[in-house]
Amino acid sequence: MSLRFKKIAVKIGSNVLTRADGTLDITRMSALVDQIAQLYKKGVEIVMISSGAVASGRSLLGLHKKMDVVDQRQLFSTVGQAKLINHYYELFREHNIIVGQVLTTKENFSSRRHYLNQRNCMRVMLDNKVIPIVNENDAVSVTELMFTDNDELSGMIASMMDMQALIILSNIDGIYNGNPSDPDSKVIPQIEKGQDVTEFIQSTKSTFGRGGMMTKTTIARKIADQGIEVFIANGKRDSILLQLIDKKSEVVCTQFVAATGDVSSVKKWIAHSEGFAKGEIHVNENAAKALTGEKAVSLLPIGAIRIVGDFEKDDIVRIFDHNKHSLGIGKVQYDSEKAREMLGKKNQKPLVHCDYLYLE
Repeated sequence: MSLRFKKIAVKIGSNVLTRADGTLDITRMSALVDQIAQLYKKGVEIVMISSGAVASGRSLLGLHKKMDVVDQRQLFSTVGQAKLINHYYELFREHNIIVGQVLTTKENFSSRRHYLNQRNCMRVMLDNKVIPIVNENDAVSVTELMFTDNDELSGMIASMMDMQALIILSNIDGIYNGNPSDPDSKVIPQIEKGQDVTEFIQSTKSTFGRGGMMTKTTIARKIADQGIEVFIANGKRDSILLQLIDKKSEVVCTQFVAATGDVSSVKKWIAHSEGFAKGEIHVNENAAKALTGEKAVSLLPIGAIRIVGDFEKDDIVRIFDHNKHSLGIGKVQYDSEKAREMLGKKNQKPLVHCDYLYLE
């Protein structure tokens, strides 16, 4: 096998791991573990992001009485996560591979310190030949602080760990150029930067997961823009991972082509921090043109026309043009009071330095 990548993140969706009746598909889990073990033994560094805890718990408990949605999620996940990780542990043990559980929340990405601490934990695991199996900690996550789904989490993990590729395994072959149930529809093999495929995306969500193809596409675009190849493929196909990693194999899937050029670790963190933005900076037309040009520039006070919200130095803020179109996000160098005093003034230090600015 001629390997295309040496560092990959693999996201396994709920619909890959569950049967039609909602129970865990141990046969499919075993097949995927066999593939991951084979890649691991060839020197591929792997981080797994696995859904299935809630579905696993639901199938085990089989509750029929009425419960609050959040209560259900917390209960099912606590029981289901133990069951899920135990299955993985036993399956990998057959290959003499040790796995470790990493449960995280969106809040763990909110500050640079938490972000680096989480990254260091997983780096230590990988350096000691332990495969991290990551999932959202549904027992403590509340609605407003939850990831959209594990597709979003997998993108943030792939970015954080500087992976070469993110493989999102779902129960369909990729993004189709029409309705997937239409026999004339075909999978779009490659999507380049700037290519619009929104008209092809189905808005329906998956049976057992929280996400849909729109979320996968949004995340895939963002991650590909950071220089990471992204594949959406069918996790129920035999040997799918081995085929995706083998340079000589051809497999039906959708690939989001990675942008060229390096993106700093800080910018990768900022790219996924939109949900933690504490305020807004609105800029004039000239500043918007400068920021979106080919040359990297900082956001200077002279180009800012309005400050919205209250924030502290080093908080994340969203940046809008004069027509209220979102330009990106950045880490601000002043608090909101000082930023308002500096509005429109020349010869001042940047409100947001280009090193801490991520443009959409």
